[in-house]
Amino acid sequence: MIKRYYRILVTLAITLHISTALDNGLTLTPPMGWLTWERFRCITDCKTQPESCISENLIKTMADRLAHDGYKDVGYEYIILDDCWLANERDNISLKLQPDPDRFPSGISNLADYVHQQGLKFGIYADFGVKTCGGYPGSEFYLQLDAQTFADWGVDYVKFDGCNSDPEDMDFGYTTFGFYLNETGRPMVYSCEWPLYQSLAGIEPDYSSIQKTCNLWRNHVDVEDSWDSIQSIIKYYGEDYNNMSMYAQPGAWNDPDMINGTVIEIWSRPLMEPKGSLAIALLQMSNPGAPTVVTVQAADPTLNNAGGYTLYEGFTGLKILDIKGPHDEFQVSVNPNGVVLFVARSL
Repeated sequence: MIKRYYRILVTLAITLHISTALDNGLTLTPPMGWLTWERFRCITDCKTQPESCISENLIKTMADRLAHDGYKDVGYEYIILDDCWLANERDNISLKLQPDPDRFPSGISNLADYVHQQGLKFGIYADFGVKTCGGYPGSEFYLQLDAQTFADWGVDYVKFDGCNSDPEDMDFGYTTFGFYLNETGRPMVYSCEWPLYQSLAGIEPDYSSIQKTCNLWRNHVDVEDSWDSIQSIIKYYGEDYNNMSMYAQPGAWNDPDMINGTVIEIWSRPLMEPKGSLAIALLQMSNPGAPTVVTVQAADPTLNNAGGYTLYEGFTGLKILDIKGPHDEFQVSVNPNGVVLFVARSL
């Protein structure tokens, strides 16, 4: 009965106001910035991990880095607070979402002000379900209240997840929340996880409606610190499931998840001498941390010669190993913000 009543309400809201969906003029180019999740996940123990816990200190530190280390100057403008920032319960009087008081003692509005003072924009996470993925209060049945709360706090970007919800309700719920964001009068980028959860549930996403509702939308699972993860996302987009590429346009983008602390590119070029040789480079972008060990299939950097190759370290010329064919795999350790260069010569 509750779900049926909810659907009636949100359907009515959509019917009355659908013409205003996504009339926000934002993300004419894909948004760029920094998000807490991939590196810091749901670390909430600030006593033992004060530099890594999800807190106002972490957000201020990263805002300083983007503003003063050159990232802002090349277009990285958003600082986005992902899951686990919330208190365990809504305010018992206003029913508004509230931050964890120990980790965010100054409140979200003051934190947003700090980010804005650095010349950046502030983003926040919420969830369409009854609980977030981390188990904190969700937005189901509070869509209008939460949209207005974010506007009052000075939020510029909302990432709206879909844990602990019914994917069949997302056509209604995501559209309704987008309407309420626009109704606040504050321009806020609307980042949806709508097609991801529907695809996982075997429901074909309505990309026409998604395009009209969201500034960007996730289609595939979270990126992880591995080449296998990156490759799976590249493959998913390459296969263009549900013809999703045709819906991308200024203001509305397919979102492949973060460019983060992992290998993001394999580069190869043919060499004039010796004949049949290739120069291969693996590049990594990340925050400072441990090297990443990457498993690479020979065919990934176009080592497709059936006769195989010998790999040599690019700077010292030392032999690394022999590759018998395109399906052989080898491991490479890549430093943060580093590059590994080697030469492949045909056997």
